[in-house]
Amino acid sequence: MVKADETRSILVTGGAGFIGSHLVEKLALQGHHVTVVDNLSTGRRDNLNAVDPDRLAFIEGDLSRILPDLEPGRYSEIYHLAAAVGVRLVVEQPVQTIENNVEETLVVLRFASEARLPTLLASTSEVYGKSDKIPFSEGDDLILGPTTEPRWAYACSKAIDEFLGLAWHHDHGLPVVIARFFNTVGPRQVGTWGMVLPRFVQAALDGSPLLVYGTGDQTRCFCDVRDVVDVLPRFLSEGNVFGSVVNVGRDSMISISELARLVVDVLGSDSPIENISYEKAYGRSIEDMIHRRPDISRLTSCFDFTPRFGLEQTIRDLADSISDQSSNHVAGNGR
Repeated sequence: MVKADETRSILVTGGAGFIGSHLVEKLALQGHHVTVVDNLSTGRRDNLNAVDPDRLAFIEGDLSRILPDLEPGRYSEIYHLAAAVGVRLVVEQPVQTIENNVEETLVVLRFASEARLPTLLASTSEVYGKSDKIPFSEGDDLILGPTTEPRWAYACSKAIDEFLGLAWHHDHGLPVVIARFFNTVGPRQVGTWGMVLPRFVQAALDGSPLLVYGTGDQTRCFCDVRDVVDVLPRFLSEGNVFGSVVNVGRDSMISISELARLVVDVLGSDSPIENISYEKAYGRSIEDMIHRRPDISRLTSCFDFTPRFGLEQTIRDLADSISDQSSNHVAGNGR
């Protein structure tokens, strides 16, 4: 366990991604020095533009190539956020999804074990699979679909990550905790790989239809990324959850159709809302979960987790982020 008030040298994998960049920014503001390793397959280097360069070291590349050249003893802790993300990426690139998620996590665990570094492994609510239980608790059974459906490759690969992390804790005493993220949203998130809220916000800003996949009756629980990263450092500094899994998110549910209407209302958009089939959206049929709600009693009891950002504020801030990025892109093309 590390002390919260110490200045530390911290390693963050996937630190140029959506969640990772917010975490890096927070850690740097706390006075820590952060080394980011990211291959930029889904992250963006400019996500880190707001981070003090004196507190940031950025290394571009795959973990399996970069970590053997780093000295574990230089770091006090690791946040492993690097992973294949998004339903579209999973469907289109299943080999990359499985190999990246499993092999790179094993590389991180071996690296961390050399110096017994406290390690947070990022996981996902996708591991609950097809279960229809409400809400999902950390000890619930995982119910996955058949291997013939690539959708479940992501869930299975992240479940293997969890098994690996907990096994390293059990067999080698490595201080590991699994953060099982539910739907995390906010500024810097992009809809390229299928994330629903940035897709809706972008469409509302463009005046194009908000495309709701399937019936739209699916319900999800959305939590602002800034609330998520506020609590993550406490997982490692307080050390009371090592060797366990913790759901991370909010437990207030909203249907995807209701979310689309909320985006249109909050942004004052004239965009229509249209339902399309999964076949049309992804080029093939996929299975989707009807409901996904976390039991966050472990999170709230261990860390007194109290989110600050409501969904309407998140939508506004995400819209500002998308508009700023678009403006910067246009300005860059003009130079």
